[in-house]
Amino acid sequence: MDKSSTQRLPSLKRTWWLKHGFFKLYMLREATVLPLLFFTFCLLAGMFALLQGAESWQGWIAFMGSPIVLVLNLLALAASLFHAATFFVLFPRVMPIRIAGHSLPDQAIVAGQWAGVVVVALLFFWLLGRGGA
Repeated sequence: MDKSSTQRLPSLKRTWWLKHGFFKLYMLREATVLPLLFFTFCLLAGMFALLQGAESWQGWIAFMGSPIVLVLNLLALAASLFHAATFFVLFPRVMPIRIAGHSLPDQAIVAGQWAGVVVVALLFFWLLGRGGA
């Protein structure tokens, strides 16, 4: 065993990422999972409450209407949009799209992804509106 393979690099401090803007943004993007977990648990609790009956469902509706839960769900929405925006910007670098041997511009790919989000949101709101009529 040679001497170089037994040498270790100095250990990093826990705050190493605070010194670099790129890594701060990366850690922020990764932290978006926390409010999304809260949102997911809220939905699961709602499905469980629905299975338990009307009284349990009404309790869940009251819980979801509390100001703190509304703020946390708005935070989850903002985190989701931030995560999507950073993913959409990275997507053309990871998977460039070629048509007839020419690469599509990154901006066109990102705009197409946001257009897809808008179409799905409009479809969702249209379906939601039809259910109430």
